[in-house]
Amino acid sequence: MVEELLTAAIAAGVGIAVYMGAAARVVKQYERGLVFRFGRLRDEIRTPGFTVIVPGVDRLRKVNMQIVTLPVPAQEGITRDNVTVRVDAVVYFKVVDPANAVVAVEDYRFAVSQMAQTSLRSIIGKSDLDDLLSNREMLNQGLELMIDSPAVGWGVQIDRVEIKDVSLPETMKRSMARQAEADRERRARVINADAELQASHKLAEAAAVMSDQPAALQLRLLQTVVAVAAEKNSTLVLPFPVELLRFLERAAPSPPAAPGEAEAVTGPQAPEAPAVGSSVNGSPPPDELPG
Repeated sequence: MVEELLTAAIAAGVGIAVYMGAAARVVKQYERGLVFRFGRLRDEIRTPGFTVIVPGVDRLRKVNMQIVTLPVPAQEGITRDNVTVRVDAVVYFKVVDPANAVVAVEDYRFAVSQMAQTSLRSIIGKSDLDDLLSNREMLNQGLELMIDSPAVGWGVQIDRVEIKDVSLPETMKRSMARQAEADRERRARVINADAELQASHKLAEAAAVMSDQPAALQLRLLQTVVAVAAEKNSTLVLPFPVELLRFLERAAPSPPAAPGEAEAVTGPQAPEAPAVGSSVNGSPPPDELPG
């Protein structure tokens, strides 16, 4: 009798262990469990931890509640200003209603991927090339709204959408490079002209000061010579301005005049000397006298 009771207890223990092994389930912290009993969804959502189902009757479906990073394949389209581009993006989303994510849509990941590709092509056709290159924040918000609108009924919430890269044709890249180079050259010329204008004003002020003080021009010239000589050059070119020569000419004292020269200047005009081969009184020259 004791042996029969012991055998029954062992059999019952084994049966309970087998049952618990088939019925026990573990739901992780980032998951939620949905129980389908005879194919019908139960209202109770299993929270993280240990849970039990009825073997052979219930089926547990685990849904990941983490944020999913979904890359959107590159989509080729034509912008509003007739430029062919290839744009790829990335979508961040998460499941907020596990029941709708499992029941309302067959595969919510695939559905979000297809909706993201369609919305991306639509955004490309509605935007200009400049908006795709420089105004991506507004395009990201518009793309997020386009994807999030149908995803709400699937129990999915779009967290963020980002445009990663915009690929342009080689001809367009070369055209944009030439445009940027021309713009930089224009700005460089404007800056150079502005610098020349400012320098001309300063030089005009310096010239006005030097015209009042002629010695300043000589000092400036000597300072330039010192600066050039400091470079240890073998050849030194020293320009003399006309103003310096005039200053030196005015500063130099005039020499005293000789007495003869004074008389020659102030006295009566001397008669001209006779030309060679002519006589003074009208007589023929000595060579022409008769023999």
